[in-house]
Amino acid sequence: MTIIGIGEDGLAGLSDASRKALDNAETVFGGERHLALAGITDRGRAWPVPFDVDIVLGCRGRTTVVLASGDPFWHGAGGSLVEKLQAGEWVAHSAPSAFSLVAARLGWRLENVVCLGLHAAPFERLVPHLSRDARIICLVRDGKAAADLARWLTEHGWGASAMWTLSALGGPRESIAQHRADSYAGDSGDSLVAVALEVRGTQGLARSSGLPDALFMHDGQLTKRPVRALALSALAPRPGERLWDIGAGSGSISIEWALCGGTAVAVEVRGERATNIRSNAASFGLTHRITIVEGEVPGILPELAAPDAVFIGGGLDADMFDAIWSRIAPGTRLVAHAVTLETEALLSDLNQRHGGELMRVEIAQAEPLGRYRAWKAARPIVQWSVIR
Repeated sequence: MTIIGIGEDGLAGLSDASRKALDNAETVFGGERHLALAGITDRGRAWPVPFDVDIVLGCRGRTTVVLASGDPFWHGAGGSLVEKLQAGEWVAHSAPSAFSLVAARLGWRLENVVCLGLHAAPFERLVPHLSRDARIICLVRDGKAAADLARWLTEHGWGASAMWTLSALGGPRESIAQHRADSYAGDSGDSLVAVALEVRGTQGLARSSGLPDALFMHDGQLTKRPVRALALSALAPRPGERLWDIGAGSGSISIEWALCGGTAVAVEVRGERATNIRSNAASFGLTHRITIVEGEVPGILPELAAPDAVFIGGGLDADMFDAIWSRIAPGTRLVAHAVTLETEALLSDLNQRHGGELMRVEIAQAEPLGRYRAWKAARPIVQWSVIR
């Protein structure tokens, strides 16, 4: 199988090796636009909708070409296909990606640009990346999607952003236009390839742990900002790692973990709180990184993939601990919080048996008291953190 990236310039932009592979192929897969660009008729098979790599793999062992836009391994079909092939079964000839072409037209350093595929993803995926002067390139479905994006940016306080719409890049119909998001009139047509943003507006999300409590929908069951910062510091999130968030409440710990590049499984027994977690995950653009499981521990544990870290925000008892401890692998980080005397006693005992660090946190905030101010203390929190 030969995977070929093709641009708007069609055959003229292909290498000799790509053209030879096309000439020799029994079957050529691609979108209708790709097949037209390559001049393929009788041997061509349009991509199935929805996309299904198994149909392509049905030609395994025969000379087959797969056509994709630009770089097939950047938001393209190449990665999906190669995952199911053995080394030596495929060859790839990539063309410049749409991201590379946009950067070349605008003179942007690609290494400093956020590149996102928003063909089938919500605009909220932008949320973690929106900050003043950030440069973002988004691949979108069509001109209508660009207009929807401009409207979304405006509604979320980013209407002053500079916005470029770019279509048919690298071909004779290439079009580039600059706008301001809050005045975009939607003049790009259906052939739009990309939207580039130079962000202007509010401050965006802070990168530190402990985001403001007001950002989360909750019913009072929320790990408050300073305690959340301490919990995340002990959990030590790293990109690509998985968290079990037991008794997730509003999902605030899961969300801040996912913002660090990991994935989280938020376990919550109460349906209304699971609904809040879904809403919060969506507002932060993290639905693809957070899995919500409604159920109780230990019953749901066999369904869960092994974690790199576990957070237990409340409700811990000896049976729950034993069930979790027996399921996690050596090296897994565990952090548990207690607000009741009974759970505090349990954490003290677990600390003696398994080691780790035991910490008691007391926080007070200044509040009005008549004409003056006084400290109002929150309930003390006991935190136990340990490595299995």
